[in-house]
Amino acid sequence: MFNGLLIILITIVSGNALAEGNPENYYFYRLEAEKLGSSRAQYYLGDLYEKGLDVPQDYKEAAKWYLLAAVQGVAHAQYRLGRFYERGLGVSQDFQQAAKWYQLAAKQGIALAQSSLGLLYEKGLGVPQDYRLAAQWFKQAADKWYPLVAPEGVAEAKFNLGVLYEKGLGVDQDYVESAKYYQQAAEQSFALAQLNLGALYEKGLGVFQDYGEAAKWYKLAAAHSVAIAQFNLGVLYEKGLGVTQDYKEAVNQFQLAAAQGVPQAQLNLGVLNEKGQGVPQNYMEAAKWYRLAAVQGIALAQANLGNLYENGLGVSQDYKEAAKWYRAAAEQGVALAQFRLGFMYEKGYAVSQDYAEAIKWFRLAAAQGVSIALAHLRGLYKYEQLSNKQGTQVAPQRNVLPNHKANGTE
Repeated sequence: MFNGLLIILITIVSGNALAEGNPENYYFYRLEAEKLGSSRAQYYLGDLYEKGLDVPQDYKEAAKWYLLAAVQGVAHAQYRLGRFYERGLGVSQDFQQAAKWYQLAAKQGIALAQSSLGLLYEKGLGVPQDYRLAAQWFKQAADKWYPLVAPEGVAEAKFNLGVLYEKGLGVDQDYVESAKYYQQAAEQSFALAQLNLGALYEKGLGVFQDYGEAAKWYKLAAAHSVAIAQFNLGVLYEKGLGVTQDYKEAVNQFQLAAAQGVPQAQLNLGVLNEKGQGVPQNYMEAAKWYRLAAVQGIALAQANLGNLYENGLGVSQDYKEAAKWYRAAAEQGVALAQFRLGFMYEKGYAVSQDYAEAIKWFRLAAAQGVSIALAHLRGLYKYEQLSNKQGTQVAPQRNVLPNHKANGTE
């Protein structure tokens, strides 16, 4: 008789226990879990300990109660235990155990478990990498009909399935299918799907090219602080694609992305500061942003920083630093950096004068269409011919060249 009353009482109070955080509920759940072995109470105890509701947060204790409920077949407890093993919360990180518990929950229809298990197969964590199985698990969550609101994890599954269709991993590459799943996830406010859907509209992949739609989805993702969406939106504002051209708004979006470490945004901020577009012209700010991008290996930023050092704009004139950054950019194939480095070798600016090196870099620049490099090559070839005839070195005749820059935005 007592046991029956206890269960009835707990059933009455359990509806809002987790939402409101009633300390009395913890003791009811504890008693039911320990005395009756109730899997439902064990799961709720795990939830209380995981979230720190009514008790101090304790992942180890949460894992203990989730395990007791999971072995009794509670699907949500199996999912939570899998997540604990995947992230190493209260237990040692173990992707195989994570996959085991995700699979048990996934077979019971838990969308988050299906999506999480798909990710493990996609990445090859705890299971052999298998894009086909990843797609199958994503599909189980994504394609299921839900009578009311889709549960947590469905949008993530739709997004992940969209990625596989876009890349052709485990399924035939299909941009139309990719756009379909991105759209469905994006409409559920999944920020990364909004970003990727914007990119498909910008490129015209699987949908008609539409910069206005691209801007719409980038804005939604950018509002969730997705850095690449902020950068992409900045590019649209800079170029006036799908939105009215607005350099100030471009600067604003680039700054948001740059603050999150996106090097292309840092490069573009450097360019806008150098040109005075959207902000007052400021070579010091340009140099700051170029440097941040240059140290991350962005070739155009390296070339532009070299140009500032060569000409003493925003920094003290320093041919050695200029040559350093020109070389970094030239080795990545930036044609104008190759030309400027060749010019420095030709003149002996901060490097030992070396016509062979100059010819090498001029040739590389000329091959990419830098016409002025051809003029310098002809001058050096004439010099070599004249020197060979006279048996002495004759300095090649060359006027001082105008400044050349490689500062187009990406």
